[in-house]
Amino acid sequence: MSTLQKIDIFDFTLQQGVYKRWLPLYYQVFGQLIGTAPVVVVNHALTGNSQVIGQNGWWNDLIGENKTIDAGFYTIIAFNIPGNGFDGQAENLIQNYKEYTAKDIARLFWEGLHSLKIAQLFAVIGGSLGGGIAWEMAFLQPKNIQHLIPVASDWKASDWLIANVLVQDKILNNSENPVYDARLHAMLLYRTPQSLKAKFNRSKNDNQELYQIESWLLHHGQKLENRFALESYKLMNHLLKTIGESTNCGQFLAFAKETSAEIHLISVDSDYFFTADENRETYEILKRVNSKVHYSEIQSIHGHDAFLIEFEQLNQILKNTFTTTKLKTKQA
Repeated sequence: MSTLQKIDIFDFTLQQGVYKRWLPLYYQVFGQLIGTAPVVVVNHALTGNSQVIGQNGWWNDLIGENKTIDAGFYTIIAFNIPGNGFDGQAENLIQNYKEYTAKDIARLFWEGLHSLKIAQLFAVIGGSLGGGIAWEMAFLQPKNIQHLIPVASDWKASDWLIANVLVQDKILNNSENPVYDARLHAMLLYRTPQSLKAKFNRSKNDNQELYQIESWLLHHGQKLENRFALESYKLMNHLLKTIGESTNCGQFLAFAKETSAEIHLISVDSDYFFTADENRETYEILKRVNSKVHYSEIQSIHGHDAFLIEFEQLNQILKNTFTTTKLKTKQA
């Protein structure tokens, strides 16, 4: 298992002009040693962390030895968003969570990569918030990423997403059990009515006191409350609405013309969070000015969480990008 490592970032000024004398950036490296193989950066989602594979690895079905993103061939780097609490530093780092933006996190990730003497990336991939940060990384360094792969995400926060971030923020700041209660609401955004019907179908627990859907929601609220700090949740939720905040449509088109990255948009047809409609619109805009843009759609009843469930489809979508490149390199 990869150990948690740290890079100290000094004299960092946030987008809002707030100066940070020091920020610790924690990360893990999997697969090949840095400097010996193509680098894949994996960005975690809202309540995720850098443990992408191994025990409690949240993308074990996609990444690992002889998997689609093969740890036997690639160097895989995953940074923790500062303040996500995986390093136990949440309360110490976050005095005002609204100071930070997704672009700040992208800048920190690039700072970390430069500290590791990495300038060029084979791929940046991330789901949900991690996909938004991947977009921001590409905006900052449009010629230093070969493959940009945002999954169940988009280059900007939609009005729908911003509205739900506000609801989450109100719960987190006003509830007596903020993390617990906010998670109940969030889980309904990550799934769909069809997904919940297929899973529970109005059944009750053995004691008949609660519907199984109620027990399931309460379990997820308790589970997150036990492992995630309130300040961390406030920050991660806030970051969602800042995706693309400093990039207008004209700048987005300029990026699309300038970038050397091959862009792989992957949406979920039933996503209530980053909707497929928004991704299709992004694809239509991009393909007018960039021929290296691909659009794929995961078919699922499970909504936003399908990027953590429908691994067979996701592997099939990504297989050509990662496996073909690996085979070509070995043959050469």
